[in-house]
Amino acid sequence: MPNPTQVGRLLTAVGEQQGRGPHLEAFFGCMYYAAMRPAEVIHLQISQCHLPNGGWGMLNLSGGVVTAGKEWTDDGSVHEVHSLKRRAVKATRPVPIPPPFVRTLRNHVDRFGVAPDGRVFRNAAGGYVDAAAYGKTWERARKKVLAPDEQPTLLAKRPYDLRHAGISFWLHSGVDPAECARRAGQGIQVLFPYYAKFLDGLQEHSNRLIEESMQEWSRRSEDSSPSG
Repeated sequence: MPNPTQVGRLLTAVGEQQGRGPHLEAFFGCMYYAAMRPAEVIHLQISQCHLPNGGWGMLNLSGGVVTAGKEWTDDGSVHEVHSLKRRAVKATRPVPIPPPFVRTLRNHVDRFGVAPDGRVFRNAAGGYVDAAAYGKTWERARKKVLAPDEQPTLLAKRPYDLRHAGISFWLHSGVDPAECARRAGQGIQVLFPYYAKFLDGLQEHSNRLIEESMQEWSRRSEDSSPSG
């Protein structure tokens, strides 16, 4: 699981790439900072974004775009818009986003504008962002950022791992699990088996905290023991 420093470096490496890279930096940021599924990011509309000049913003999610194939859609298009996963058709999911990412999204919209239908992210032709295309961009960023011994591992192997890392970071930061589940659009009963994983590089820190607590309680026990 990538830690926040690694995520920051990966997103920067995406933005530094020529071609689609700068357009995808905020795209991948949505997966981490708002724990959005790729289909939800592809569908994100500017009308769903509250991006104030200062403070926290809000993304009011309402669905996602999936690749279904022409024979499986009503109008013969390749893509189809679905409601939020495990939600009613008209359900929405408000997700707060931190100030640094608010600025990132504002800068993205200022630089690239939006699609005619209001989508924040689009390909060069104005259509839906393709998974194969953004996967290649992510792969190049990963090769640039990760150490040689990290590249064969599963660390940040897929863009979807950004969602896992974002949720795990919320849990690590002490956010109530029920609120983490709500923001992620995930049932709390499946939250911990999938997302409560050690963030990369934090296991030693966690062990040290436990050891320090044990030592503190040991000192208290010695101080309170009767003398003589």
